[in-house]
Amino acid sequence: MIAEIGHFSLWLALAVAVCQFLLPAIGFRRDDDRLRAVAVPAAQAQLLLALVSFGALVWCFWASDFSVRIVAANSHTLKPTLYKITGVWANHEGSMLLWVTILALSGWAVATFERSLSERLRTRVLGVQALIAIGFYLFLLVSSNPFERLLPAPSEGNGLNPLLQDPGLAFHPPMLYLGYVGLSVTFSFAVAALVENNVTPDWARRMRPWVLAAWAALTGGLALGSWWAYYELGWGGWWFWDPVENAALMPWLAATALLHSTLVLEKRDALRNWTVLLAVLAFSLSMIGTFVVRSGLLTSVHSFAVDPERGLFILGLLALYIGGALTLYAWRAGTVEAGATFAATSREGALVINNLLLATILGTVFLGTLYPMALEAVSGEKISVGAPYFNATFRPLMAPLVVLMAVGPFLPWRKAAGGRRTARRLAMPLLLAVLAVLTVYAFADTRGAWALIGIGLAAWLAASVFADIARQCRLGRGTLRLFWGRLIRQPRAMFGMWLAHLGVAVAIFGATASGAWEREVMTTLEPGQPVMVGPYAFTLTEVMPVAGKNFTAIQGRFDVRQGEKLVATVKPQSRTYTSPPMETTEAGIAPLWGGDIYAVLGKPDGRGGWQVRLHWKPFMPWVWYGAALMMLGGVVSMLDRRRSRVALLQPHRPAVAEAEQKIPLAAE
Repeated sequence: MIAEIGHFSLWLALAVAVCQFLLPAIGFRRDDDRLRAVAVPAAQAQLLLALVSFGALVWCFWASDFSVRIVAANSHTLKPTLYKITGVWANHEGSMLLWVTILALSGWAVATFERSLSERLRTRVLGVQALIAIGFYLFLLVSSNPFERLLPAPSEGNGLNPLLQDPGLAFHPPMLYLGYVGLSVTFSFAVAALVENNVTPDWARRMRPWVLAAWAALTGGLALGSWWAYYELGWGGWWFWDPVENAALMPWLAATALLHSTLVLEKRDALRNWTVLLAVLAFSLSMIGTFVVRSGLLTSVHSFAVDPERGLFILGLLALYIGGALTLYAWRAGTVEAGATFAATSREGALVINNLLLATILGTVFLGTLYPMALEAVSGEKISVGAPYFNATFRPLMAPLVVLMAVGPFLPWRKAAGGRRTARRLAMPLLLAVLAVLTVYAFADTRGAWALIGIGLAAWLAASVFADIARQCRLGRGTLRLFWGRLIRQPRAMFGMWLAHLGVAVAIFGATASGAWEREVMTTLEPGQPVMVGPYAFTLTEVMPVAGKNFTAIQGRFDVRQGEKLVATVKPQSRTYTSPPMETTEAGIAPLWGGDIYAVLGKPDGRGGWQVRLHWKPFMPWVWYGAALMMLGGVVSMLDRRRSRVALLQPHRPAVAEAEQKIPLAAE
């Protein structure tokens, strides 16, 4: 009965979405305020119905109702409760239900919290959101029904892919979906603005919190996914340039460019067409990623659907939404005013170059990801585009991008920058970057060009952040107490920018250092036998069987010493699951401030020894520290934007308006 309630709620949610789209559209045509007013309560009702449907599926998994087909295919009574619940979205149908639930949540948020928007613009945004929802409700109900019954019901389920039974994968998809659906809101804002011919700084200001929220969520989702791959798959890396990884990276790159464009439009009324196009492009890439993962084109632990008919359905939705939006853009672009002009060496000019570099990076990732699929579809020929291609194209484009990230906050708005003044402000960061490179070259055991460039860029960007803090707070002009007072009075968007840029620097340093100075040993060890890996001695002390709730494992224990000091103990496992039957590797990791101690236990050699892979990964955790700082920067900036919306309703507060004008760059 619960499953039928969930299924019926989906149909009702579809009906409400149709009303949310159709009735306000008629209201606009007839100039009927009552019909247009339907959009807000309809969006709120749609969320309630979507939550009922999603809650019903959660209950079916929690109660192990194996008469529901996807529960029988993806759950088991022995699964821990956490993975019973997260198993809801660890399959195609459930993940798409999560998608539409978050989509309904975003529509509810627009209806509930965007009351300061003009009535026409808010109604248009909700109408576009409803149109997107209609397509995905139909997709669920027609080709991917999550409540399909299986009769007779089996007494036990097949279980869940063991690789997905992990906290990282439990929270990774919802975080990504928050980002994807957040971009659907910016898409709706763009379409609504084109329909209303209302691409203005105020429109950018209202859309910006949604861009920041989506960007922060995508950052968190990408970080969780890379962290999971790092410790769960046992191969020791954190980014493989897998097509599914790239499918999530591309919307993030587009959202980063969109952040810069909304800032320029909001502050200086420029880049109007560029901002609208990026808003459409960012959600387009989210849709393309959904198509790639769910069309059956890929076989991956990330991908759930292998039915080409589902892929064709999503392709049809992509053609409808994205093709329609681009057609509307082409029709309306000529009517959108160009906006203010600016000098090439101004802050706006730096942000434009920044966006061009991001677009070029996006293009190279897009080509390397989709070209092999297109070639196979056309000719049947299979090729593989891997890390060598992406590294060869990504790194040379990222280097000037990071340089611009450091320079941008020091450039003036609109007018040409004074070369000497800018150079003087950046002299100290440049000196520190050069010193960092020389120190690494002199004392570290690497001479790799990209290692030196990466360290230099990280130092350059981090030093520029602190130099900007010193400049904005007038360090040296007054006491330390005055400096602190100026710092805490800075707008939150300023803090967000500093945190995000510092996060990029930390992540670059972590990725560079771990790649340049990693030490790896693959060998066979007997219990009691030590081996040196970098500065540490790994000793396999014992190998013993252990058991979990739904798996058995062989667990090794390594004592890791530096000299006579015990630094860490790691316990890697080789697990065997029975439902479904599968062997997995659980790496043993000891995170230290200076890096990760990483051990993987392999197979016995038949003579008392065990195959092992041991790593010392200097500064590896800094990759995720950097991602966390970036995400935090996005959230802090978003909070500032919310406050600025309140300030718009209170024009008698000049101090707030003056503070807003001081914001030089938003969090990326």
